[in-house]
Amino acid sequence: MSTTTQQRDEIVNGAIREISHIATLPEVTLKIIELVEDPKSTATDLHKVIAGDPALSSRILKVVNSSFYGLPGQIASINRAIVLLGLNAVKNIAIAASLAKLFRGGDLTTRFSAKQLWEHSNACAAACKIIVDTLKMGLADEAFLAGLMHDIGIMVEMQYDRQKLIQVVESLGVNNAGVPLLSMLEAEETVFQANHQHFGSALCAKWKFPRCLELVSGHHHNPLNCDADSRTLPCVVYLADRITGELAVPPYRLDLTTLEVDKAVMETLRLTEEQLNSIRERFKASAKDLSAMLG
Repeated sequence: MSTTTQQRDEIVNGAIREISHIATLPEVTLKIIELVEDPKSTATDLHKVIAGDPALSSRILKVVNSSFYGLPGQIASINRAIVLLGLNAVKNIAIAASLAKLFRGGDLTTRFSAKQLWEHSNACAAACKIIVDTLKMGLADEAFLAGLMHDIGIMVEMQYDRQKLIQVVESLGVNNAGVPLLSMLEAEETVFQANHQHFGSALCAKWKFPRCLELVSGHHHNPLNCDADSRTLPCVVYLADRITGELAVPPYRLDLTTLEVDKAVMETLRLTEEQLNSIRERFKASAKDLSAMLG
């Protein structure tokens, strides 16, 4: 018997309630998000919050001094780092630091671990930034966070019922090239009666994240199902997901049976084959710098 939308929503909302120990962000992160979204806030306001968290201060300095951002010289001051990175980028780093703590634990199976998913999420975030920079969309901060968050639904599944997620992963099978033989989304629907897009979208709503992140988490496999005026970020993440699956080391593509890019997605992004190849090359060149983003 197929699962109705109402039944699926009840399952998803029940899972979110049950994993309340992960369904909140640390107080300092919530405060940073609040400050950044307040147009009256300044870098000084942000500095006061960050200065009280030595671990977060250290992480921000590590990121700002990484070659990923390409800033000149060594930055030793949090105030200077905030000014150079911008408030939104600092917000993303704070969220990344919080999320990194969720993506911990041993291997779930021989084919999947939370660490692999975290590395993939960071690589996808970097690919998103490269895509929007190449296309001059002016969405670098939003795109980075979207890439970082897109598979958070898999972490919901892991926290909610590890055995069911193991069942999903083991049911997929792989060919000699490591390509899944079955759709993860379909396997999730069979085992959980919902897939990681449903769980991810619900968690973003629980965290009161912007609607665009709900859409990315909920539609990164089917971005064209979004309204025409809301498709851009889901399409960017869809593309980044495939570039990461193709080029990242180690590659991660548990939920991708194919890396082929839908031509309609390219048309939505107004992306040419030449630009796509350029993005691939830029991603390969930046891959070695992603370690600064990892928790």
